[in-house]
Parts: sequence; C-alpha cells; structure tokens
Amino acid sequence: MKVKIIAGLGNPGREYAQTKHNVGFMLVDALAEHLGATDWREKSEALVAEARIGVEKVLLVKPQTYMNESGRAVGPLMQFYKLAPEDLIVCHDDMDIPCGTIRIRKKGSAGGHNGIKSILAHVGDEHFTRVRVGIGRPAPGWTVVNHVLAPFSAEDAPKIQEAIKYLLPAIACIVQDGTDMAMNKFNPKKHKKTE
Repeated sequence: MKVKIIAGLGNPGREYAQTKHNVGFMLVDALAEHLGATDWREKSEALVAEARIGVEKVLLVKPQTYMNESGRAVGPLMQFYKLAPEDLIVCHDDMDIPCGTIRIRKKGSAGGHNGIKSILAHVGDEHFTRVRVGIGRPAPGWTVVNHVLAPFSAEDAPKIQEAIKYLLPAIACIVQDGTDMAMNKFNPKKHKKTE
C-alpha cells in the first residue's frame, strides 16, 4: 500500500508547543483533527498517526528529535515504507516570508532552516514538497533563536490560525492532485509591479 508522509517540524515538549518554530506541528495537529486521526503512536523517534485523504493513505508525522535532528525521524520512516522523496511533504516555519503568508514548493535548498537541512541529509534528495508558513523576521535586537522560540504575538496568532486553515485543503490537493496543481491553486499570486 503506497502511502505519503506529511511531516510537521517542531520541538517536542510543552514549553515549545506554542512557539513559532512549531508551526509545522500545529499544522499537522490541525490536519489530524480535520481528518479525525486521533491514534498517535511512537515510531522511529516520531509520533505517527494514520489517516486518509480521499483514497490516499497518509502518515502524519511529528518528529520528537528536536528540530535540528528532524531527519533522524523522517529518514528511517521513509526507508521503512520504501518511499521516494516525492512521497514526502514537510510542513515548517519560514522566516523569509511574512507572518501568516504561505508558500508551497517542490524542492530546494534548506535556506538556513536546520530542520530541512537535517531532512536533506537523511533523505539525500531535495525533491520533496515543502509547505512553508511565514513567521516573519526577528524584531530589532532579537536573535533568530529568541524569535523562533517565542510564541506568536496577539497580533500574529490569528494570521497563523488563518494560514493553517487555508492550508488544510492545500495539503489535500498536494496528496490527491500533485504539488504543481496545489502551487497553482494555493500559492499567493505574484502581482506584477506597475511602473
């Protein structure tokens, strides 16, 4: 039975639960709720739940390795299920896009994201889908670490909830119709600059 892995990146533990770096977990949790997947179990250093999107079987995965070692959980799961990189969808935070903005990509470098760097190292291929949720840049005087490990501001939290809601059908579209279709349909349209 062919399966797709939808991995949300984050850090385990209650103290990290609401932080910006855990948007991937938040998205996978929302997806689990949406799909009625409640049976989480531990496998390969991750929490894993099975669900279906249409006729497709999906594994919802939350690595419990801490962000920088995400690949240590995802790599072995891919091998166990004999999956190609194209069968992997990774949901994660992105500082390079404005808070609450989403972007779906087919491949690419880690772009400085340590979770993605770890997955690239363990999967050995960049051709997996990324679902990126913008968390914006650090405020002046803040380090990257302070920024990603802080909760969302009261102003930003609703934008993230909106982004997550918006991405539920987008992820279903990736699974059922492919990443290209989802990119066309759900990525923000680029507005041509008028001179």
